[in-house]
Amino acid sequence: MKKFCIAMALILVVTVPLSIMAAEDGAALFKTKCANCHGAGGEGKTATKMPAVKGTALTADQIVELLTKGTAERRVPHKKPTSGFTADQAKAVADYVKTLK
Repeated sequence: MKKFCIAMALILVVTVPLSIMAAEDGAALFKTKCANCHGAGGEGKTATKMPAVKGTALTADQIVELLTKGTAERRVPHKKPTSGFTADQAKAVADYVKTLK
């Protein structure tokens, strides 16, 4: 029974924080990579014509695509892939952006 309890505790310690850490990582990545242009709360910066991402109509998958591949329709920097983002990091940022209201 003791081994079972230890195993269950280990499973909970490993699995539950992963989802929490992903959100936190997305927030931290947003703060270091995105907030300078898009604002700390995703509100954008009108003086420099940087768009708001808070409340975006883009899906999380579209945001991941934008960060990892860029789109021809966008101005630099999102005309090309955002440097320093892995697919997992882009997903974490996208998930975080979708929480901004």
